[in-house]
Amino acid sequence: MSEVPLPYQVTRVRDETTDTVSLALAPVGPARLAPFAPGQFAMVYAFGVGEIPVSVSRIEGRELIHTVRAVGAVSAALCALRPGAQVGLRGPFGTGWELERAAGQDLLIVAGGIGLAPLRPLVLAALADPHQYGRLGLLVGARSPDDLLYARQLGAWTTAHGPLHCAVTVDRPAAGWRGQVGVVTTLLNGARFEPENTTAFICGPEVMIRATARDLLHRGLPAERIRVSLERNMRCATGHCGHCQLGGVLLCRDGPVIGWDQAGSLLSVREL
Repeated sequence: MSEVPLPYQVTRVRDETTDTVSLALAPVGPARLAPFAPGQFAMVYAFGVGEIPVSVSRIEGRELIHTVRAVGAVSAALCALRPGAQVGLRGPFGTGWELERAAGQDLLIVAGGIGLAPLRPLVLAALADPHQYGRLGLLVGARSPDDLLYARQLGAWTTAHGPLHCAVTVDRPAAGWRGQVGVVTTLLNGARFEPENTTAFICGPEVMIRATARDLLHRGLPAERIRVSLERNMRCATGHCGHCQLGGVLLCRDGPVIGWDQAGSLLSVREL
């Protein structure tokens, strides 16, 4: 892992929504970060503004893809970058989804909003070797059709007759929307999986993570096989600022991906 930012150049920019972009970043010169595992994140530095933690949303050869939503000064500066601009990257940091632990099991992947970004490398890794797993299910929710990430790829996954069953829902439909309407947990009723032989992976707003984990527990899925990413709580990547502390856990150091057997009790304590 690199604690000193390495220079990376923006090679491509893709507008995902009105406030979210995907940046393709390639190393400048021979120095590059160590390989990332799905679920890990980098600290992305916008020169003259600051840095934020961003999970890798795809890996393409030497390029890292980061999907960023403009919600603050640093993220807005990153979203405004164009090809040829440079950023600083540190990493990789954090725990990954640990897909290898789910070999032979059904996979249920549940994403809310921009939570699809950290989960996309997991989906791609499973699709690259589908015979290692049972059923592959991807459930995606967003506020509106315009807020859906990777719309073209989602469309292909939804209509393909392959190993992946993909279902999409939105909270607020727009004119012409023919898909499902409702929160993402409503899609669980149509998901096919065997609770005693399934690992679930969840990322999205905290309220969505709680609701999905609760419903999966009711369906009989053990808490230790419900993996969640709490990356929204992170800030410094080294666990020194304390912003990411939940009980005795520092998410920058011990997460962001942890099991619900641990995350459920930590989030419950925070509610008190």
